[in-house]
Amino acid sequence: MRITNPCPDRTARRGFTLIESAVATVIVATGVLGMVAAQQAWHRQNAWAERAAIGARLGNEIRELTFDLPRHDPVTGAGTWGPESNEVLLADYDDLDDFDGAVFSDSAGNGPVNAIRRSVPGMSGWIQEVRVHNIDPGNVNVDVADAASDLMRVEVHVRWRESAGTEPVSVTRVDWIAPN
Repeated sequence: MRITNPCPDRTARRGFTLIESAVATVIVATGVLGMVAAQQAWHRQNAWAERAAIGARLGNEIRELTFDLPRHDPVTGAGTWGPESNEVLLADYDDLDDFDGAVFSDSAGNGPVNAIRRSVPGMSGWIQEVRVHNIDPGNVNVDVADAASDLMRVEVHVRWRESAGTEPVSVTRVDWIAPN
């Protein structure tokens, strides 16, 4: 006995129609675009995290460099704020107040520095700016003009310049209080 097709005008279809193919293409393309966007966001976040880690490292290098320094010059005392007249190089800085206003960058000619007073190679575009303040022991947010305070606050602002001619972007600030 032979089985016949109950609907002789319909033939068996094979493959996809044009509309089905178009819908599948749109779905696949949307997924691919979503993955590309997610990957780009990951790369941006990774670049930011890398810059933040380098900035924190450079700020803490200054902290380590100044960790054991006295607040004021061992010879002249608190009479001179900032580097004394004979202290022109980083190697000459022998007290904490010498670092006030110091800038370490490639454009300043000395590059960002590490805790052993050497320029860190491969760090072009990075800037370390140091500020030192005498502060009121009763309120560490208030600066005092004289050197009679027993406390100093040191701030290191780390900035990064992507390329020459662009404005540096603030990456991090590391600050601490140095007791007498």
